[in-house]
Amino acid sequence: MPPDQDEPVPVPPAPNAHARTRAVGAFTVVEVTGEIDLATAELVAEHLTAATRAPAPDVLVDLRQVAFLDCSCLRVLCRAETRAREHGGRLRLVSDAPRVRRLLVGAGLLRRFPPLPGIPGERRG
Repeated sequence: MPPDQDEPVPVPPAPNAHARTRAVGAFTVVEVTGEIDLATAELVAEHLTAATRAPAPDVLVDLRQVAFLDCSCLRVLCRAETRAREHGGRLRLVSDAPRVRRLLVGAGLLRRFPPLPGIPGERRG
């Protein structure tokens, strides 16, 4: 859903070593790369905060290029997903990695974050 005319569209932060934000159709995609832990989770959080600030955000967090993530990243994802819902939107994960699924199962978050195998409508070449 597009933002109201009176609502400014949030400007994404500049790309950093672990996250960048881009638009893919109606989605705001936050691409996450590398190792996400206590030392790097805030670099992802700044992108997710901006992406979930808009009214009715439809955010996809692309974890397909993540080599490692821990509970620090899960905490950031939970905060962002809550914020997206509070603004009338949603936040979903994109990952086909078994390790991501295992982490979500172990943390009891698979129902909250059932991962999509890819970005809907995007062609990968």
